[in-house]
Amino acid sequence: MDAEEAVASSRKASTADYLAAERTFLAWIRTGLALMGFGFVVARFGLFLQALMLRTASPEVRPNGPSFWIGTALVVLGVAVNVVSARNYLRLVRDMNSGERNSTPSSALAVTLALILALVGLVMAVYLVSVRQTEVGALREQKETPMSMELKGGIVNVASGHSVDQTVERFKSLLESKGVKLFALIDHSGEAEKAGLHMPPTKLLIFGNPKGGTPLMLAAPSIAIDLPLKALVWEDTAGKVWISYNDPSYLQCRHDLPPGLSGPLTAVQGLATQAAE
Repeated sequence: MDAEEAVASSRKASTADYLAAERTFLAWIRTGLALMGFGFVVARFGLFLQALMLRTASPEVRPNGPSFWIGTALVVLGVAVNVVSARNYLRLVRDMNSGERNSTPSSALAVTLALILALVGLVMAVYLVSVRQTEVGALREQKETPMSMELKGGIVNVASGHSVDQTVERFKSLLESKGVKLFALIDHSGEAEKAGLHMPPTKLLIFGNPKGGTPLMLAAPSIAIDLPLKALVWEDTAGKVWISYNDPSYLQCRHDLPPGLSGPLTAVQGLATQAAE
């Protein structure tokens, strides 16, 4: 009888066994929480990529879909890890209380989790490579396109596929066809040449319509500083021709114009785009 009691006593779990099981359980909880947090970051990663794509003006790139589903899958995986680890911990404690030592080890869960994460990592790597290739292709296409647009300090720059003189003539023809008056054409480079100075071809067109501009000046007299509308046609040091004009939204904010009165300011956008084509 004493021998049987000794064997039963030896099979009972010690305090160290309970503490070890609790530490393992807490480690699995941390793993599950890390997966859920990482999944949330991955799910929102598409928004970050979209913000980067706005800089390249590439509407073909759609970075939202895959990252959202991969991130959601990681969050679900984190929940599953916590549930499974809680079940294993409760079963292990029950077995230790009863003196049984044939409980399934947690290595199966660890191996399964490692394989799933490896698969998720592979999918993410393929996804990032595909996004990178698409972005590089969009940037290359943008550089090769004869007409591009950029905004700097309230000034919009539109690349023209023609020379300065050709672009100016196209702009003048558009003004005439739309009934917009050309108040002045200032040849800055020509005046510089008269003064004995060299300047790349640079010409300024000043144009507008009193019917459209007068209501703007009545609502915000300070806008008379920027009216009539202006378009600068110039050639940079690399020989590329640009059409520059004040961004209409910038003028609206600068002079605090009511939203309903900014329409006449947007006419320059269409004129510049058509003249540059």
